[in-house]
Amino acid sequence: MSAPQSAPPPPPQQPAPPARSGTATAVGWVLTIALNVVAPIITYNVLTDDHGWSEFSALLVSGAWPVLDSAISVAWRRKFDEFAVVTLVFLVITAVVSLVGAHSARALLIKDSAVTGLFGLLCLGTLAAARPLMFYFGRKFATDGTPEGTAWWNGLWEYEGFRTTMKRMTLVWGSAYVAESLVRIVLAYGLDTRTMVTLSPFMIYGVLAALAVWTARYAKRSRAEGERRAAAAAAAGGAAAA
Repeated sequence: MSAPQSAPPPPPQQPAPPARSGTATAVGWVLTIALNVVAPIITYNVLTDDHGWSEFSALLVSGAWPVLDSAISVAWRRKFDEFAVVTLVFLVITAVVSLVGAHSARALLIKDSAVTGLFGLLCLGTLAAARPLMFYFGRKFATDGTPEGTAWWNGLWEYEGFRTTMKRMTLVWGSAYVAESLVRIVLAYGLDTRTMVTLSPFMIYGVLAALAVWTARYAKRSRAEGERRAAAAAAAGGAAAA
C-alpha cells in the first residue's frame, strides 16, 4: 500500500508592514510634495510670468527642486530616491517638448498632450525593466521612508502576486495616459481653442483622479485576494495532513 502523498506547501504569505513612524511619514510627505510638486510649479510660474523667462529655461530651473529632493534623501536616508528621478525625467520631457514646433495656442495644447503621452510611454517602457515604475511610486507613498519600511517594500518583490500587481498597475497607468494624450490631441484639432483650454485641465485631473481611485481599490482587492488564497491553501494543507 503506497504512502499518502503530502499536500503541497501553501504559498508564502506577504509579511505585514512594520510600524510606521508618524514623524518620518509626515516629513517625507511634506518634502515630497513641496520639492517635487509645489516648488517646481511656483518657480516655473514666477520665472515665466514675472521675469519673462522662456518655458524651456524656467522648466530647467524648476528641475533643480527634484534634484535637491534626491540629495536630501541620500544625505538623510543613505539611499537614492528613484521617485525624484522620475519627477526630474518628467520635467526634462516637458522641457524638450516645449522646444518643439510652433508656439501657437493650439500647439501649446498639443505639447501638453504630448507630455502626458510620453509619461505613459515611460510607464510602459519600464515594464521591460527589472521593476516597473509603479513599484517606486508605491514605495514612496506606501512607506515612511525608514530603512525598515523600505526593506519591507523591497522584500515584497519576491512574491508573485505583488509583482503581478505592480506590473498591472504600471500597464494601466501607462495605457491610460497614452490614450488620454491621443484623445486630447484629436480634440485640440476638432474643437476651438477656448473650449479646449477649459476642457484640457478637467481631462488631465479627471484621469489622474480616476487612476488614483482605481489604484487604491485594486491594491486593496489584490491584497485581500492574496490573503484569501494563502488561507485556503493553509486550510487545504492542514486537512491533507490530518
